[in-house]
Amino acid sequence: MAAKQSVIVVGSGIIGASIAWHLTRGGAAVTVVAEDEGGVATPCSFAWINASWGNPEFYFRFRLRAMAEWRRLATELPGLPLAWCGGLCWDLPPHDLEAFATEHIGWGYGIDRIDGNAVRAREPYLANLPDLALSVTEEGAVEPVAAALAMLSDAKARGATFVNAAVHSLIRTGERISGVVTSAGLLEADHIVLATGAGTTPLTAAIDLHIPIDTPPGLIVHSRPHARRLNGLVMAPELHMRQTGDGRIIAGSDFGGADPGQDQQATAEALFDKLRGSLLDSPSLAMDFFTVGYRPTPKDGFPIIDAACKGLYIAVMHSGVTLAPLAGLLASNEILTGEKDAALAPFALSRFS
Repeated sequence: MAAKQSVIVVGSGIIGASIAWHLTRGGAAVTVVAEDEGGVATPCSFAWINASWGNPEFYFRFRLRAMAEWRRLATELPGLPLAWCGGLCWDLPPHDLEAFATEHIGWGYGIDRIDGNAVRAREPYLANLPDLALSVTEEGAVEPVAAALAMLSDAKARGATFVNAAVHSLIRTGERISGVVTSAGLLEADHIVLATGAGTTPLTAAIDLHIPIDTPPGLIVHSRPHARRLNGLVMAPELHMRQTGDGRIIAGSDFGGADPGQDQQATAEALFDKLRGSLLDSPSLAMDFFTVGYRPTPKDGFPIIDAACKGLYIAVMHSGVTLAPLAGLLASNEILTGEKDAALAPFALSRFS
């Protein structure tokens, strides 16, 4: 019997957890290395699962496929904190909102135009109603850290190992990356996967591999648990919000989060005041905490999901929550079989050469 392929996955956020879980299911001997289970960017995510506006058709199709993979993942890993709650959107100027609706309806996205009365029926606690909104019933949200931990837990139950350590550098053997230098010692494997978000650049720069990534910050506020005030995702002008399964309302000036500014506390308080003012009958709504996440965004806005060189695979992207199950599936298949899914062609690192 052939020996299992050994893979080290560096990073334990939603992308690293998905890759590790899929690799383990595919028969690999997996070691996950990270300082904290659940990642760094993942806890700061708004966690909207969508194929919404602002993307060319090829990327829309990829995101739509990722949404379907979330449904597949939920059947294979029961209990994922995933809700297909639907979204309401009116955060674009009227002309742009109509252009988005027309384009995406033509692409097969399930969008309905609804008036203020229909918005009120869906979201009775909204204080400010639009004349027109777009309803997308197939969109959803996931509690991202809980989902990452569920995948890591199941991977460990199937034999994966978790090493609580910082990764300092990559080990090069000839033309191949063969391992990592960690605070717990040297680890070697057949394949190394970097799912390290903003931490990717310093690791690859040391082997003269440039990964062009921006890391814009985004501030998101989190309320204390509260009685139900939102039934689904709400994308209003300058305020995107949703309510989690445990009753927390989370919000940003958009889904990526607000610019935290010089005084993060003041920015958070102002944003939470706007949130409180947008909801009726919520005098007891109180902020619990805020997060500032640094969104790992390749320079052209699209993911990097690719073998960077022999033994080294890179998976870095914003919209990591939407893309996680598909990125995990396709990356693990390529690592274990050497066969690249055609859908990954636009996301090769070579496009930056």
